[in-house]
Amino acid sequence: MTRKRRSFTAEFKQEAAGLVLDQGYTVPQAGPSLWMVESVFRRCVKQLEAERQGVTPNGEALPPEQRRIQELEARCERLDGEKNILKKATALLMSDDWNRTR
Repeated sequence: MTRKRRSFTAEFKQEAAGLVLDQGYTVPQAGPSLWMVESVFRRCVKQLEAERQGVTPNGEALPPEQRRIQELEARCERLDGEKNILKKATALLMSDDWNRTR
């Protein structure tokens, strides 16, 4: 007989991990009452801790809002780089024009 693998929604995992991080429960206390294996529960707690510190999960499907934020941050970095290049080019061109007019 094969066992079906249980799956939990992202919201459930986040709320479960919040019990440990916010309300002071331990993983061994909260895991069995939520029907979660301890290793899975510990992984959820670590992931929520990392997310609260601003680290995005690797290899996990990101919510659309988080994906949009990452795209906008990458765009801002690219635009800042382009702006710096233009500033340097303008300064270089202005110095050449200044030297030629004398």
